[in-house]
Amino acid sequence: MYFINFAETNFFLTISEKHIVRDVSGDIRLSDYIIGKFETLKARKGLKKAILDGRVLINGKKGYTADYVRKNDVIELCADESEIKKVFQLKIEVIFEDEFLAVINKPAGFPVSGNYYKTIQNALPFNLSPSTLPDALAVARPVHRLDNQTRGLLLVAKTRSSQLSLHKQFEENQIQKKYCAVVIGTTEKQGIIIDDIEGKYAETQYIKSGEYKSAKFGFLTVVDLFPKTGRTHQLRIHLAKNGTHILGDKLYGNHEKNPKDKGLFLAATGIRFMHPGTNLMTDFQLELPEKFSNYLKRIK
Repeated sequence: MYFINFAETNFFLTISEKHIVRDVSGDIRLSDYIIGKFETLKARKGLKKAILDGRVLINGKKGYTADYVRKNDVIELCADESEIKKVFQLKIEVIFEDEFLAVINKPAGFPVSGNYYKTIQNALPFNLSPSTLPDALAVARPVHRLDNQTRGLLLVAKTRSSQLSLHKQFEENQIQKKYCAVVIGTTEKQGIIIDDIEGKYAETQYIKSGEYKSAKFGFLTVVDLFPKTGRTHQLRIHLAKNGTHILGDKLYGNHEKNPKDKGLFLAATGIRFMHPGTNLMTDFQLELPEKFSNYLKRIK
């Protein structure tokens, strides 16, 4: 993650997503290749506009729709910071905030960002104060993602230097994250799940923190999860392959065993990172969500 200053535009472009071309067969143009490659922009029309606006780079240079993509090319999508979106007036719990960054408690049921109105990104101006520092971002921006159905701690940058620092920490695996999940079945006291996801190495460590008997499920187990890699849906996939899918997981779990309309029992409950402004290690923790504990009390 870094910033590029194009003299002709007189503003910085923030790299929001990066894709490395691992393999490509035959000649394929940029406008066709990038469809489905970026999480925050998937529609063909939107991607074409991003290329025309100069927000898609190939190996650090402006890409064009007719450019051919080659193996090992680095394709980057720049954030559209010129667009002023309507503020989504969703009240979010702010755990911490200063001039550099914020840590919020993301509610379940909303995407972090994307081509939608009801996103956490669009709700940030309603909940956070603008930074007064010289390199303040026009709008505070999340520096990582949580699934739509996942609740919990989300780290937000308020300045460009903080955004750069935090993204670098993520890329170098210096930020430690902790999740909590309720899974169907029992697990060992602790363990490591190593299973590639879409051909890429993926590792999750877990520690059991509670176990509850259930007439419907046999057992429900509370586990603390420590992802060592950051693949899409990694925790959900690993726990399902372990035979203990997350309660409420309609995508990877057993539909017949999931409770109706209870949502996904997965929360981001811990994050540790170096504060870009103070250079001090900073740690935030959340208790088991009330929704989880209340459900477990009812099944006893």
